[in-house]
Amino acid sequence: MNLDKIRAEALKYGLSFADTYQDAPFHDQNWQLVRYKYNQKAFLWTYERDGFINLNVKTDPEKAFFWRNAYKSVIPGYHQNKEHWSTIILDGSIPDKDIKLMIAESYDLISDSPSKRIYDAVRKIPYGRVATYGQVAEAAGDKKMARAVGNALHKNPDPDNIPCFRVVNSKGELAGEFAFGGAGAQAKLLEAEGIEVVEGKVDLKKYQWDNKYK
Repeated sequence: MNLDKIRAEALKYGLSFADTYQDAPFHDQNWQLVRYKYNQKAFLWTYERDGFINLNVKTDPEKAFFWRNAYKSVIPGYHQNKEHWSTIILDGSIPDKDIKLMIAESYDLISDSPSKRIYDAVRKIPYGRVATYGQVAEAAGDKKMARAVGNALHKNPDPDNIPCFRVVNSKGELAGEFAFGGAGAQAKLLEAEGIEVVEGKVDLKKYQWDNKYK
């Protein structure tokens, strides 16, 4: 087990979130943190303990119970508040997607990032409706960041609860290669909600989310 590689992968994922930086505040290279730059709060702590790389992540108490019940290698936070922090022991027993989701949840709790606002806006798109990238950007507080919407949705940490398939371009066109399921998956998800897709497009006049549906 290459511990340096395992740690590096965790840090790389933490640093993939907007406005983050790496820090080693204790003059001890065993402790490497990722912080959110606007408030300097750490959302990912990495360290080696008992032969494994451990990650400390902030968590909602209800989510903490869920994750700890799901995996024996998710335990109350080591040297931190046991209710609001969890330790993830990287022993190979937890799927990568769930490790990433726990890190993403930690980031969301300590940040007020554009990505967080984008995901919150996408959650509001009603069943059976679509929104454009520009709409989502405006709902997230900055109508100029439509490109950032696309980037954030491509990295969607929780596609089961953040319905990025309901987002289309300004012409109603679907993503050519939908990130979660590949070509054709977005159309199938929309059609399952009663949205008609014709030649890779939806009729915005008929299906677009507007103030009536907020």
